[in-house]
Amino acid sequence: MINWARVQQLRQDIGDDDFDDVVHIFLDEVCETANALKSAEDPQGLEHCLHSLKNNALNLGLSHVSDLCQSAERLARDGQADLVDKCQILSALAASLEQFKAELPKKFAA
Repeated sequence: MINWARVQQLRQDIGDDDFDDVVHIFLDEVCETANALKSAEDPQGLEHCLHSLKNNALNLGLSHVSDLCQSAERLARDGQADLVDKCQILSALAASLEQFKAELPKKFAA
């Protein structure tokens, strides 16, 4: 569910000192975008939310969520927005975030 190698790469790219701050920024953006996704109705708005969520999830190593968003984004772009399962995406996101927050301190303990 989480690509910890991607998270490690993010940590190396940013540096230890700024990593926690950047993770919090990405987490805030993910939560804001998830809230926007809940109420997105029109195909363009839905596509935009899915695109943003996909990228932020990918930055945090939430590969399963990113994959779901990519497939859903394609549906929205191709005129099949009614086939997008927002509940599935939001449920996967909640589970991934729970795992991420629980395991992150253990992965990078001093």
